[in-house]
Amino acid sequence: MVQTVLSKTLQPGQKSILLEKPLVSYRIFFSIRALADQTAWYQSRISFDDPLFRFYYVLDGPGKYFEAKGEGIFQGNVWGLNASTESLQYTATEILV
Repeated sequence: MVQTVLSKTLQPGQKSILLEKPLVSYRIFFSIRALADQTAWYQSRISFDDPLFRFYYVLDGPGKYFEAKGEGIFQGNVWGLNASTESLQYTATEILV
């Protein structure tokens, strides 16, 4: 079992891969969090193997996180996009078996 933890700062409008597709192992858990003041309304987007963000999940409001666990979760690249006007720090965690 392997745990990966990543921290990355994205400038306004910047996008980046937050978690790369596992090549040898199998992902059983992942979590993406945007670290920001809980009273502020900074918007972020995450996308699953879609760097153009045609389909995305929005992280905003007081709960700026997404997590998934189990055998049927997404196995590809997880992209993050800072859609706010401020720089935001993101943390990504995954567990691989």
